[in-house]
Amino acid sequence: MGASPDNPIRIQVACARPEKQRIRSLELPAGTTAREAVQRSGLAAEFPEIDPDRAPLGIYGRHVEDGHVLRDGDRVEVYRPLVIDPREARRQRARAKRS
Repeated sequence: MGASPDNPIRIQVACARPEKQRIRSLELPAGTTAREAVQRSGLAAEFPEIDPDRAPLGIYGRHVEDGHVLRDGDRVEVYRPLVIDPREARRQRARAKRS
């Protein structure tokens, strides 16, 4: 059974900080993109530090582009910007261990 305007898709949009996580379940028209789902989710009101028009997005841990068309059952994840580059964090931990 394919998605059509008469048969909407059901997806989730997830956003998280260390102290707060939210997952919104949405029913949207077939053809909705990942970016559109984030914009329609309303999560920007709870996470003002996230720019719903620019934040990096993924589906089940895999990066996707804004125009990625969603399928029924997808979970769009809104990623926070990195505070520190992971390679730099490893270097700092290694220096701290040597000290």
